[in-house]
Amino acid sequence: MLAQLLIRDIVLIDRLDLGFEGGLSVLTGETGAGKSILLDGFALALGARGDGGLVRHGETQGQVSAVFDLPMSHPARVLAQAQEIDTDGDLILRRVQYADGRTRAFVNDQPVSVQILRMIGAALVEIHGQHDDRALTDPAQHRTILDGFGELTEQAAEVARASETLKKARQALQSQRMRVETARKEADFLRHAVAELGKLAPEPGEEEALAAKRQGMMAAEKVARDIIEAYEAVGGTASPVSALSGVLRRLERRATQAPELVDPSIAALTTAVVALEEAGETLQAAVRAAEFDPRVLERVEERLFALRAAARKFDVPVDALAALAETMAADLAALDESEGSLKRLEAELAEAEAAYVTLATALSAGRRRAASALDAAVKAELPPLKLERARFITQIDSDSDARGLEGFDRVEFWVETNPGTRPGPMMKVASGGELSRFMLALKVVLAERGSAPTLVFDEIDTGVGGAVADAIGERLARLAARVQVVSVTHAPQVAAKAGQHFLIAKSAQGGEGADERTVTRVSSLEAGSRREEIARMLAGASITEEARAAAGKLLDAAGLRG
Repeated sequence: MLAQLLIRDIVLIDRLDLGFEGGLSVLTGETGAGKSILLDGFALALGARGDGGLVRHGETQGQVSAVFDLPMSHPARVLAQAQEIDTDGDLILRRVQYADGRTRAFVNDQPVSVQILRMIGAALVEIHGQHDDRALTDPAQHRTILDGFGELTEQAAEVARASETLKKARQALQSQRMRVETARKEADFLRHAVAELGKLAPEPGEEEALAAKRQGMMAAEKVARDIIEAYEAVGGTASPVSALSGVLRRLERRATQAPELVDPSIAALTTAVVALEEAGETLQAAVRAAEFDPRVLERVEERLFALRAAARKFDVPVDALAALAETMAADLAALDESEGSLKRLEAELAEAEAAYVTLATALSAGRRRAASALDAAVKAELPPLKLERARFITQIDSDSDARGLEGFDRVEFWVETNPGTRPGPMMKVASGGELSRFMLALKVVLAERGSAPTLVFDEIDTGVGGAVADAIGERLARLAARVQVVSVTHAPQVAAKAGQHFLIAKSAQGGEGADERTVTRVSSLEAGSRREEIARMLAGASITEEARAAAGKLLDAAGLRG
């Protein structure tokens, strides 16, 4: 992977375009030349906390960009794509730092939150040293690192899935228990209600039909006597129809004698008789309709009043009684069924827990085997790094009662720097130089099991020299065979093993006094100038021929003499 770091307008640096090739690249220079500022800028581009002090005095803002050439399937591209960022071509992380402390973050010129920038940056670069905030120093990540080393990632994923299954089974059982408990409290009421409504057997629309029938029967009772009297007057014994019919027959016999007088009367009487007969038939039908059995009215009223009483009791409309009866019957049936489902869910929970325990126990055993292998592998790397008396310990604390996504184990990297001292967490026990060397040993061991594509080591060789520095350089070179490595170093033995060498130098620029500006330059060294820089690192201010010869030997030993 080719990473190009572009730093613009950061303190001491007006503009710097710096491209790193694959393999091992080193940055050297005198103390105070600006190496830490360079790494500050790199860390800022990757999502580190901003600082307004990075901006040159008198300027309102500065910015830094880091450009990465990555395969399309790289996790960093996938993370960016998940944020709907166009990832065609290079992946460019850019951060604008304002003098007032505010910052803005961009990925491929699309604004993103600092959290997103940090997440993508973490997939691209690990910085070890004073800027270190990556996985090796984060105890929360040590378990994941151990799983990766021991090829236990899939087992860990199975445990996580089993944990989720166990959690769901526990929640399902708890929820069902609550439902059953609530139903049990209501069981007596439900049984009584179901029996009562079952006996009543309400039907939708029944109230309206009964009320209409009752009203009709009560109204008929009130008008029946008058209808009967009217019928008696029109069609009963008091009916005038017979008398009118007799008179009509006598007139019809006289019709031939005086037709002009009789015919109109006959017509009028005929109409009257017909009308009275029709009225009698109508009244007779009304009499029949008004006839009812009082016992029927009583039964209708009893049914109607029973339905309305039940509606008041259960606080629902009468028309809703039928649906309520069905619901209560279903609830009662569900209660009986839920008693059986409790046993089923309890069995499922026991099965899920047993599966989880089996998987977590196997994973814990695998972690302990992996921890022994990791400890042994790191131990083999420590003596050449002047840590021969130190111990690296993968501390595993297990809790068999735990049922979390990660299994039973809490994992943390511990060290014992000297025999007889109490071991403890690596970040607390190891000094700065020791921590860097422990990190290097770990990274060398872990490199084949996965790593960020770019590793940056900040003065990992501080306080060592000679054979130890040479061992550090050799391990950095081994690491660089698998990933891109950038190291800030003061050790000529390390610098000599790099495939790419940059010199950081500070100089004054501009006028005098207030107009004078301090500028840091970074230059890529070729063979001759590279030997001269390594000679300076060996000899100090006065470079001797002996130092140049020694520098040449270091380059020859690394196979890098130009």
